[in-house]
Amino acid sequence: MHDPLEALGWDQFFAAAFAPYEPELIPGRVAVQERGAVVLFTTEGTLTASGHAVTGDWVAAEKLPGEARAVVRAVLPRRTRFARKEPWLTEEQVVAANVDTVFLVTDCGRDFKPRRLERYLTAAWDSGAAPVIVLTKSDLAEDVSETVAKAEAIAFGVPVHAVSSVTGEGLGSLDPYLLTGRTVALLGSSGVGKSTLANRLLGEDLLATAELRRDGRGRHTTTHRELVHLPGGALLLDTPGMRELQLWADESALEETFADVAELARDCRFSDCAHGQEPGCTVRAALGNGSLPQVRWESYSKLQRELRALAVKQDARLRSETRKERRRFARSQRRTKW
Repeated sequence: MHDPLEALGWDQFFAAAFAPYEPELIPGRVAVQERGAVVLFTTEGTLTASGHAVTGDWVAAEKLPGEARAVVRAVLPRRTRFARKEPWLTEEQVVAANVDTVFLVTDCGRDFKPRRLERYLTAAWDSGAAPVIVLTKSDLAEDVSETVAKAEAIAFGVPVHAVSSVTGEGLGSLDPYLLTGRTVALLGSSGVGKSTLANRLLGEDLLATAELRRDGRGRHTTTHRELVHLPGGALLLDTPGMRELQLWADESALEETFADVAELARDCRFSDCAHGQEPGCTVRAALGNGSLPQVRWESYSKLQRELRALAVKQDARLRSETRKERRRFARSQRRTKW
């Protein structure tokens, strides 16, 4: 018989992190994140708790006697976390935590966008979870094999599966990722069929969906992040569709997504090659002979500029906060002297 915590993804990593809180507190996993409160899966049952954590987090909680309520006292270290940049702010927004596999869900038909997929792949590599590309609506695609080939051409070594939530075709290929105690997150843009896929995996219409629009595209329906149990024992985390994914990552994640560009750059004559007019630039040579598509290079350059701009903003914010702290200290010293 499985340990009920292990069925939720508990292992030695989290047990070691929780040890300082025993026996006064209990471990719980965040199933739903709401404003100022969370819903926890625990060995004491499902509890509503006050506190701040994100869906997928493991927490140390204090159960209130005689009530199905608790208080989150600490959030345990995250093994993985999928994050993006908060719109208009230089701040990180963690979307999901402690995910083992990220299903990057995208349309197999007319809405398949390679450049958008590259952006999601970069965020997925940075999260620490294993990315898997799931092409939905294969029953509506004119040429499924062509779309699969396009995805494989930009996602080196990442599994690609084409599925139909309507006919069920290809869904069996996802079974190896849906093991007991494993957590899978569905991430993708609005209207790509995440909730419909989730309902098919659940075997029931637990999550709200919407009919397709006249142009064949879906409408965004999921409004919050929720961790649910699948019949086979895995945990599924559906997320609201993102109209825009602003990256919060470093350039090492970019090199995972653009492994072809990174490999070419390593062979340049100069280690600090800017891939402009330098002699012996293998990147420029590949662009010249067509082995590296121009659109691929432009996408890499765009995301690299975005990440470098983010790093500059983060550094500027850190400097600003340091200056403010110094001013606060100076004022406190003056008050002390007076």
